[in-house]
Amino acid sequence: MVAALELYLDPAAEKRVRALWDALARADVPSMRDLLKGRHRPHVSLIGARELDGPAVAAALTGLAAAPPLELRFDFVGQFLGRVLWLGPVPTAELLAHHAAVHGRLAAAGIDGFDVYRPGNWVPHCTLSMRVPHAVLPGAIRLCMDFLPIRATVVGAAVADHAKDLFTPL
Repeated sequence: MVAALELYLDPAAEKRVRALWDALARADVPSMRDLLKGRHRPHVSLIGARELDGPAVAAALTGLAAAPPLELRFDFVGQFLGRVLWLGPVPTAELLAHHAAVHGRLAAAGIDGFDVYRPGNWVPHCTLSMRVPHAVLPGAIRLCMDFLPIRATVVGAAVADHAKDLFTPL
C-alpha cells in the first residue's frame, strides 16, 4: 500500500504499539518502527490505494468526523499473505459503521481504493511487520500476545501518501 486514510491512536496506545515494534525488532523481526525513516505511526487504515488525493478526501468527508473518538480494543494477532503480522481490534458495530460511512462518502466522490478495504472485505488491523521471517513467526506471535490487550481511542486521522511523503490531516 502506498496511500491510506489512517486513524491514529491515543498517546498511551501508540506508545504501547511502538514498544511492541521495538520488542519485535530486538527479536529479529523487521517492524514498522523503521519504516519511513521512523516517521511511521501506529494506525488503522480505513482505505488503501495506490494514490489518494488528500484535499479531495477531505472534501468528500465534509460534515463527517474522519476521526470520531472510537474506542478500540486490540485483542488478537493476525497474519496476511506475504508474512504481514498485525494486531486486530474487535470489529465493533461503531467501527464498522464508521468505515462504511467513510467509504460511502468516498465512493460518492469517485474516490476508490483496493478491494480488500471495501466494506464486507475489510479486516481492521494495525500492521506490526511487513515481512516476518518464517523461522521467527511463532515467537513473534507469542511476543505480540504478551502485549495484548491494548485499549485505544481514535484521536486523529490523515491521508498519508507515503510514496509522495504527503500528509493531509483530517
